[in-house]
Amino acid sequence: MPSAAPHRALVIVPTYNERENIEQLTEAVLAVSDTFDLLIVDDNSPDGTGEIVDRLVAQRPDRISVLHRSEKEGIGPAYLAGFRRALDQDVPAIVTMDADFSHDPADLPRLLGALANADIALGSRYTAGGGTAGWPLHRRLISRWGGIYAQWVLGVHVRDLTSGFKAYRGEVVELLVREGVRSDGYGFQIETVYRALRHRFRVVEVPINFHDRTLGRSKLSRRIVLEAMVMVWRLRFEREKAQ
Repeated sequence: MPSAAPHRALVIVPTYNERENIEQLTEAVLAVSDTFDLLIVDDNSPDGTGEIVDRLVAQRPDRISVLHRSEKEGIGPAYLAGFRRALDQDVPAIVTMDADFSHDPADLPRLLGALANADIALGSRYTAGGGTAGWPLHRRLISRWGGIYAQWVLGVHVRDLTSGFKAYRGEVVELLVREGVRSDGYGFQIETVYRALRHRFRVVEVPINFHDRTLGRSKLSRRIVLEAMVMVWRLRFEREKAQ
C-alpha cells in the first residue's frame, strides 16, 4: 500500500486547436506549485497552438516541454506518447488533464495528495462533493449514462470512469504503456482505469467540479461515444477469455 504522496508530478496536456486556452492554462498550472511541470503534446494543430507552446517553452524550459506529433491521431495515442516521455524522465507521478479549463488547475494538489493512499487518483464528477457546470442536459446524460453503462459491463465500482483528470503513480503508467492501451476518447479513460484495477492497483475518486469550456470547440463526437460503447465489451471478453 502506498504510504506517501509523490513529491513531484508531470502534467500531460494533449492539444489540438487550443490556441485560445493553452497560454492561460500553462500559466495557471505553473502558478499552482513548483511541484508540477508541464508536458504539452500537440497533434500538429493548424491554428498555431504548437507555435505558441514553442514560445512558452523558450520562456520556461525548466518547467515546460512539448512533444510535437505530425498528425491528429486522437487523445489516446497522444497520452501514450506523453506517458513514454514521462517514463524516460523517471517522474514519480503523471497527471492528465484537458487544455480547456474543464479541469481546474487548483485541484492538482488534491489529486497528487490522494496518491498517498492510492495508485490512481481520479477527479470525479459523480462522487459526493463533485459536479458539473455549464453542460447542456444531453451532455450530462451522455456522460452519466456512459459511466453507468461501463460500470455494468465491466463489473467495477468507479463512478466516473470517463473522467480525464487523473493522477497516476509511475508504476501504473509503466503498465499501461507495456500493455498498450488501444482505445481513444472516452474509451481511453475507461480502459486505463480498468486495466489498473485488473492488476490490483488501487483507484480513489476525488470530488471535482467540472466546467464546460468557454473558448474553442469540444472534441466530443458521436464516433467517440460509440467506440467507447463497443470497447467495454472487448475488455470484458478479454477478461473472460483469460479466466
